[in-house]
Amino acid sequence: MPDSALRAWQVVLERIETDLREGRLSPGERLTPERELAAQLGVGRSSVREAIRVLEVLGVVRTATGSGPSSGAMIVTTPRGGLAAFLRLQVAASGFPLGDVVRTRIVLECDVAETLAGADADLTEIRGILDAMDAAALDRDEFLALDARFHQALAEASGNAVISAMMAGLRSSIESYTRAGAAMLEDWDETSRRLRAEHRGIVQAVADGDAAAARDRVHAHIAGYSAQVADALRRRGAGVDAA
Repeated sequence: MPDSALRAWQVVLERIETDLREGRLSPGERLTPERELAAQLGVGRSSVREAIRVLEVLGVVRTATGSGPSSGAMIVTTPRGGLAAFLRLQVAASGFPLGDVVRTRIVLECDVAETLAGADADLTEIRGILDAMDAAALDRDEFLALDARFHQALAEASGNAVISAMMAGLRSSIESYTRAGAAMLEDWDETSRRLRAEHRGIVQAVADGDAAAARDRVHAHIAGYSAQVADALRRRGAGVDAA
């Protein structure tokens, strides 16, 4: 069985890509039902759902709710390198220099914030994530999982499928340094309070339509945390070269 949720949904993607490449799946056909696919691959249903969301972003499948022959995920196109490129990015991301990942995040997420501030975006899911992050009972890993979902949800809300897919592809590398650093921070409670406040500041700037403030707050948020993590890792002798 895969050793983490991230690895699990990557396994699902790889299986679907193989089926497409070898002709076992083709446009117009439906994916194996979620429960059955999860059982076949030994992963959780949440991992299957996340893989299908990525496929939908990449335009490979279209999903329909409900029951009956028209429900579930249907293959709508055979990817011409798109899915394969995403998977290569996902694998390679674990070896990218941390500074490069941080700078790429800043470029992508500043553009997302600026775009959202200039649009009438639906922030309902994003506000719900922020509310969930305020729960007192959250442990550090739960907080960081919600943090990752917050940033991905912003990208998805922008409507830019390429940025959303790139953010998903970088996710393993992003989670790796956020988790490693968080484990070494001396005052996690204070850090998590600051991060929650920064998240709400970003969303407020977006809701106010203030593109410059939204962009600046995203930049400060990502650069500030990465610098804090890099400092903690250096002090523990990890020798990480961050942005």
